[in-house]
Amino acid sequence: MMDYHVSVNGIDVHAQYTERAVQEIFLPLLQRLTALQREKGKRLLVMLAAPPGAGKSTLVSFLKTLGRERGCDLQAIGMDGFHRRQEYLKSHFVQRDGKRLAMVEIKGAPITFDLERLTESVRQAASGAVCGWPVYDRLLHNPVENAVTIDSAIVLLEGNYLLLDEDGWRDLSKYADYTVSVRAGEDMLRQRLIDRRVKTGVSREAAIRFVDFSDMPNVRLCLDKTMPADLRLSLDADGDYHKIPS
Repeated sequence: MMDYHVSVNGIDVHAQYTERAVQEIFLPLLQRLTALQREKGKRLLVMLAAPPGAGKSTLVSFLKTLGRERGCDLQAIGMDGFHRRQEYLKSHFVQRDGKRLAMVEIKGAPITFDLERLTESVRQAASGAVCGWPVYDRLLHNPVENAVTIDSAIVLLEGNYLLLDEDGWRDLSKYADYTVSVRAGEDMLRQRLIDRRVKTGVSREAAIRFVDFSDMPNVRLCLDKTMPADLRLSLDADGDYHKIPS
């Protein structure tokens, strides 16, 4: 097992990756991306899509570390910085199941992201430009603008909806040179999401209520409506990754 510690969106995370996954999946992926970037001769944009709770932010951070140890100029970023700001979500409303809800109550759903800004920023990153990128801080509950500068040869972008098969969202993948998707079981994702929310300081009971009402519809959406990817992975109950045959 390879232990990996990182701070993700203000939360300390400890992850473990098996030697098998590293040797059979992650290192070959990095070699593939390096070869594609050399062939292209300019920045390579990679999109990794996975449902909430699947560990995508931690995984792309691990891939960045693994790659840079081997001389791969790879940068990891996420789409969470394009959450609309908390004050917007509290003052705008949607209808769900016949009820009028403040958008903050379903924060994390596709509608709570600024898709127009995300699309423009993805286009700019794909062009090879050196540009700023926002990062979401779960403890502040808001994005931090221009928190990182995109300047690497390979940029690995992760997010729930990067391969979402819905109007507007499906256009994002046209900017990607390579795509990766991750699947996982619903029950496991629910438990991981509850545990993650508890780490932000809320009670377990409140975490369960939020996850069941807000997060799980997004989990099901990602599992049901993700477009095909160049590399498809599954995450098992032990947190180990496996290739899904083409």
